[in-house]
Amino acid sequence: MQAGVWRIRSRDILLAALGAVLPPRCLACGEIVDLQGTLCPGCWTKLSFLQAPWCMCCGLPFEFDAGYGALCGTCSRQAPVFDRARSVLAYDDGSRPLLLAFKHGDATHAAATYGGWMRRAAAELLPESDLVAPVPLHRLRLLRRKYNQAGLLALALAKSAGLPAVPDLLVRRRATRSQGSLGRSARVRNVRGAFAVRPSRSPMVAGRRVLLVDDVFTTGATVEECARVLKRAGASTVMVVTLARVLRPAA
Repeated sequence: MQAGVWRIRSRDILLAALGAVLPPRCLACGEIVDLQGTLCPGCWTKLSFLQAPWCMCCGLPFEFDAGYGALCGTCSRQAPVFDRARSVLAYDDGSRPLLLAFKHGDATHAAATYGGWMRRAAAELLPESDLVAPVPLHRLRLLRRKYNQAGLLALALAKSAGLPAVPDLLVRRRATRSQGSLGRSARVRNVRGAFAVRPSRSPMVAGRRVLLVDDVFTTGATVEECARVLKRAGASTVMVVTLARVLRPAA
């Protein structure tokens, strides 16, 4: 008992010392905060967390409650390849600094916090998921960036939700243009045929329910193509969860 108490006290002392030297800072603006992996009040109030009512399929928020099972116009006209999708945040001026710092600014320490947010956003999808997998980067882009932000999110979400993660389930077979400046139809063409199930992972897909993870849902072209590949390989369902979503994508 005494040894256990000593270990706890030693840990607390170490954490206090680290906090004095490297105080926790807001994930967005860098201001000092009380706890690691949190936001200051000013940055927190700038975030728009998405919540129901929303499209039962793609998770697009509705202004008014249209009833259980309601679909947005896009999903009503043509159901997406994936089965359902949910996102944590609206991609706007409040969330953009978080996403850019995480994706391009080496703010990888934020992954654990974002994984917890994604677990809450995807709460209704988790019981229907067998494994978690990220949208992959092409190997050349991975070498330049040093990490796959979707992979970090997938690992953090899987740990938070108690699900197995398979970071290398999918591969990006060719280097595609950045989707940022492309419209919907160009995005679809850009990623067509770009993904494949890694041959050594194929036995893990057949009959399984895959939860696919990405950082931002814009038009859905990327996750649609990944879902198509997974279903061709035998996945029974493909759910999608992203950290943010563009609510009014460019035409």
